[in-house]
Amino acid sequence: MKESNPSTEPIGQNLIKLAVIEKAEEKIANSNPQSQLGCDELAQVVNCSDPRVLIAVERFNLRVFKSIVFLEYQTSVNGSKPDECDVAWRFRNKKEKSWRKYRDFRRFKFGIGENCTYKVVRAGAWHSGINARRPRSRSSSAMRKGSRNNPKISPPPVRDEEINDTIPSLGPAMNFNKGRYLYYSRGGDYCKGMNHYLWSVLCGLGEAMYLNRTFVMDLSICLGATYNPSNKDEEGKDFRYYFDFEHLKEVASIVEEGEFLGGWKKWDRSHKRKVPTRKVVSHKVTPMQLKKDRNAIIWRQFDAPEPENYWYRVCEGQAAKYIQRPWHALWKSKRLMNIVSEISGRMDWDFDAVHVVRGEKAQNKELWPHLDSDTSPDALLAKLKGMIQPWRNLYVATNEPFYNYFDKLRSQYKMHLLDDYNELWGNTSEWYNETRLLNNGRPVEFDGYMRVAVDTEVLYRSKTRVETFYNLTKDCKDGINTC
Repeated sequence: MKESNPSTEPIGQNLIKLAVIEKAEEKIANSNPQSQLGCDELAQVVNCSDPRVLIAVERFNLRVFKSIVFLEYQTSVNGSKPDECDVAWRFRNKKEKSWRKYRDFRRFKFGIGENCTYKVVRAGAWHSGINARRPRSRSSSAMRKGSRNNPKISPPPVRDEEINDTIPSLGPAMNFNKGRYLYYSRGGDYCKGMNHYLWSVLCGLGEAMYLNRTFVMDLSICLGATYNPSNKDEEGKDFRYYFDFEHLKEVASIVEEGEFLGGWKKWDRSHKRKVPTRKVVSHKVTPMQLKKDRNAIIWRQFDAPEPENYWYRVCEGQAAKYIQRPWHALWKSKRLMNIVSEISGRMDWDFDAVHVVRGEKAQNKELWPHLDSDTSPDALLAKLKGMIQPWRNLYVATNEPFYNYFDKLRSQYKMHLLDDYNELWGNTSEWYNETRLLNNGRPVEFDGYMRVAVDTEVLYRSKTRVETFYNLTKDCKDGINTC
């Protein structure tokens, strides 16, 4: 069942949780008062199933991890020593505008506090409580057995079973007598930048919503050259690598293109009357003109030369007053967001970040005359000293290709770069195995757009955020004289 969006939850959610904890403590104290002898016994061997252990962890987490909304805990289990317990919970980051849950499990060392209560003496790092780790599912076990016969596909260490981005099989359910569809043929948007792609595909979704039709979704993306090490356009990328298809299915009426075309073909073969279809060859035919059309399929064809064949042209002019792009329907892929949570969690959610834009912009002195010098290691260090306290965790989100470029910052900060975490998409990672399954067993490259997506989301979770075109340089974001 889908949960509410966190924006509708009470602002003081953690305060409410604290009040619940205090009531639970009071109830336990009244029902089971402890003698001094009992306290001495508690100090020697911690009973991890004692509800007071979990209460101590909940109090500690609320005090330490203020950027996290804690959702539910599992019963704590034994750690590796008599005074340790492993605890797992699910959470959201307060800065993420979604209902999605993430998992952490940590090892805690306990002592005895006032009134014979447990207190956390030390908390382990992110995912240190391995005994509280979720057990593998049957499907994972089956995958392990299967991997003996097919060693090329190995199962992930722990699968995120909350992801359900399978393509629904329509089978005989597609009824063109009752269904109404909006189908966009591939146009000039293909192989353009991701911003162009999003602006166009959301136009199509917006028109489908306006017309009260199901949008036919092509899940095959051509990733533009700027995101690829080869500096070439790369076709055959799956929408689900980048975006949350499960969420899109929940908030919009969509059908996958292959299923749709297969169903259309079968219908025409098995019925005397073919599916009523209206072909629209120009974007100048507005959505308003199509509002009362009763054909089962409205098929927009984009065969004109560029830029007349861009999908987003449909939403220009008068149509802009009627078509609302459903930005709420597009979330970043949960698989990428799991990497974001892993990186942020390893820094204990307590870090600052700087966004350093370099790359081609730094080399273009005509449009950005000062960018290169303003983002040099010496200039960066001088700027950051006045904005971020020394020896803080500092995450650098950047398109600078040379890993050691920022080494001077290590004299003042605990430095973190995306490539410090490359095992999270390496060939033993959950992400690697999950995306291979989407790609028929073939490995998927962690490409430039994925890097940008993860960098941006980690940056967004920082406590202090330093931006290139606001804090580091007087050059304008879009070039000279565009501020």
